[in-house]
Amino acid sequence: MTPLGLILVSSALLAGVWAAGPQTLRVTTIKEEPYAMSKGSELEGFCIDLLSAVSKKLDFKYDIHLVKDGRYGITDDSGNWNGMIGEVVRGEADIAVAPLTLTAKRETAVDMSKPFMQTGLSFILMKDLASDDSQFLSLLNLFSTEMWMGLLVAYLLTSACIFLVSRISPCEWEQPENENVFTLSHSFWYTVGALTLQGAGPHPKALSGRVITAIWWLFSLVLLACYFANLSLWLHSDNQQLSIKSFEDLANQNLIEYGTIKDSSSFAFFKNSNNPTYHRIYEHIKDAQSYSLTATEGIHRALKGNYAFIGESVSLDLAVARYCNLTRAPEIIGMRGYSIAAPLGSPLVKNLSVAILQLSESGELDYLRSKWWASSCVAKNGKSAPLKPASLKGIFLLLALGLGLGLFLALMELAAKSRKIANTQQKSCCSVMSAELSQRFRGGEVTSPQSSEKSKA
Repeated sequence: MTPLGLILVSSALLAGVWAAGPQTLRVTTIKEEPYAMSKGSELEGFCIDLLSAVSKKLDFKYDIHLVKDGRYGITDDSGNWNGMIGEVVRGEADIAVAPLTLTAKRETAVDMSKPFMQTGLSFILMKDLASDDSQFLSLLNLFSTEMWMGLLVAYLLTSACIFLVSRISPCEWEQPENENVFTLSHSFWYTVGALTLQGAGPHPKALSGRVITAIWWLFSLVLLACYFANLSLWLHSDNQQLSIKSFEDLANQNLIEYGTIKDSSSFAFFKNSNNPTYHRIYEHIKDAQSYSLTATEGIHRALKGNYAFIGESVSLDLAVARYCNLTRAPEIIGMRGYSIAAPLGSPLVKNLSVAILQLSESGELDYLRSKWWASSCVAKNGKSAPLKPASLKGIFLLLALGLGLGLFLALMELAAKSRKIANTQQKSCCSVMSAELSQRFRGGEVTSPQSSEKSKA
């Protein structure tokens, strides 16, 4: 019988056994945080929870054990598989549930399910080694763009309101020769002086103008206090922007050593890559013998400083969540997935893939990810986020109310004076008020009751 016939016959037999009822599967895994960790005599972790969820959906029981040689699975010189892949190939385990990278070579030896987690290659290093002091406009970043736009609008509106109030209020015209010092340019200059806590007199005399300036002073004090609070956090925080942002940056420097796990899929990626930068990384790791034997060793070397550890991005994210002195590069290359492995032709693979897709669609996989990748780092001296207008909406509302109140008081002051002049000259209040406004905004002299009586004499 041909090998293809043997696979078909074994598949049919396995399918018949599976259909007969709930089975007890032999599951192999590897101890690695947070996928599988010891908890007394049992195991816990992401993969353990994933296995439990899948078993409930497919209605099977399982016996789980750790892989004997502590390896994931590669071929030796004689072409035999070791690790978890080897146990599945030799029939010592029915499935392997672990962060097994889905590769073309492994697919020739076992069947693998749909990925239950997407990952890629990145690197971690110490934050002080990854600092960058080339931010020229950082002072502007303390406020968001919306905040700066809101401040500009508030400044323009306040200046315009001070100008209008000074034109409308009669108190501002009680100067020698009936001149008003609050021109439009002076109003804008006065508002800037108040914003920077500097005097820019003369100050408004009318109650309406004083209300607006008092509200603007309060607005300026709160705004400056928030800005300087953000500035203080920024000055005392560790700058976490990466100067080494990519693998090309890593390959083009020789101050920081770098490496990955020996004989891992990550190591094979750089070895087999046709990209000159990636192949240069492989040559450096091979010549400098800078690889690590395990992920734990690589992370500890990165913690000691002057070393960048290259590995799976999800595993590196966990290290960053546990060790607050580490940071991960933003670049992720060589996207791949973690899958469950089963023997070639196993009917389990289709069912496992469907169960994984159902868990993904229901959000269960996202919940498990957030559960086991929770960060223990507290940003005590973290970089402050840009301040947004929503954080100070109360002071913006107070400013708007102050501007409205100031304009209302100015109109009331003008109405009171117009009524007085109307009674003296036996005219209607509306006509006098209209004439007053017309003279004020044309820049002409305003007629006062005293000057009117003198003109009659």
